[in-house]
This record gives sequence, C-alpha cells and structure tokens, in this order.
Amino acid sequence: MASLVIDDTYLPAILSGHPMTDEEFEAFCAEHPDLNFEMTADGEIIAMAPTYFSTGVSNSAIGMQLGVWTQQDGRGLCSDSSTGFVLPNGARRSPDVAWTLKSRIRELEPRKRRGFLHLCPDFVVEIKSESDRLRTLRAKMREYMENGAQLGWLVDPTKRTIEVYRLGSEVKVQHSLMRIEGEGPVAGFVLDLKYVWDPLAD
Repeated sequence: MASLVIDDTYLPAILSGHPMTDEEFEAFCAEHPDLNFEMTADGEIIAMAPTYFSTGVSNSAIGMQLGVWTQQDGRGLCSDSSTGFVLPNGARRSPDVAWTLKSRIRELEPRKRRGFLHLCPDFVVEIKSESDRLRTLRAKMREYMENGAQLGWLVDPTKRTIEVYRLGSEVKVQHSLMRIEGEGPVAGFVLDLKYVWDPLAD
C-alpha cells in the first residue's frame, strides 16, 4: 500500500474505510508508522498527528500518577495512549490514559488478552491538544460512556478545565482545580494537576 501523506494542517483527518479485523487494522497501522489511527464504529479511519510536546508531558503526568496508584490499589491495570481497545460498538479507540479492572480482563479468553482488548475501559482520560476539536473529543467521551466506561475525564490544559463524565449523569465542568479525586472504579485516586496545567512548573 502506498504511504499516506497528509499535511499536518488537515489533521486529524477522516478517511473512508471499512470495518477491519484486528490483524488488518494492525497491518494498516504498521504501513503508516508516522501517523496514529483510530476507527469509528462505521469503519471510518481517523488519522492523527503525533502528540504535541506539551500534551505529551501532560499525558505522562496523568499516566504516571495513575500508574503508581494502580500498583498500590491492585484491582486494575493502567494503559497509555498507544493502547488500542475495540469497543462493543466496533469502534477502535486509544484513550490517552485508561484504567481497566483485572477481573474484566480475566473474563476474556487468554488469546484475546494479548491483542487489542475487546472491551471498554472502566475509566478513561482524554487530553485536548491544540489540534483537537472539542466537539470530536466530547463525542468520543460520550461513546466511551455508552460502551461501558463508568467515569471519564476530558482535560483541557489550555483552559484548565476538566469535563467529568459519569455513567447516567450530566457532564460536570470543573475549573482551575489543582487536584481532582477519582470516584467509582478509581475511588481513592487523587490526581495532582500542577504539571498537567504547567509542565514547566518548578
């Protein structure tokens, strides 16, 4: 297959496609290593540029804190933005940070634990970068909740806001917090937002 060349100005871009098997999607991504991909439930391919530096640092700050808490808590597993999930509706998504109960993963056949997990994480975090469209991210958050997530945070470091998505509840917007407490599946987790808001903070 010819290499995809898409100017960064036009990213993220939606390409026509069709639903793929795990093997087909893996092969497609391998053919275009300079881009990141997700797929909608209808089979449309979303091509995304690599994460900007500041967004990557914010992503790392959240992932490291959740990872440390996850090891202490012991009930779940934390994954980063390179981890692919196949949601019940067929969409292929890679949340910036996610947390999934071990008990749900153990219910899968052993061979299905090694590839893309065919389930929705219990807790998801998406971090808005300058290239992201807020409307698109909000639709993705709603999709997570409709497919089994219990809690989701949409983090906007530029505006210092967190949109909190809860299963069966209205979205609540938090402004300029310096810490936020997890609930539901990640009750007990507390995220320090200092380096999320300002990666260069002392």
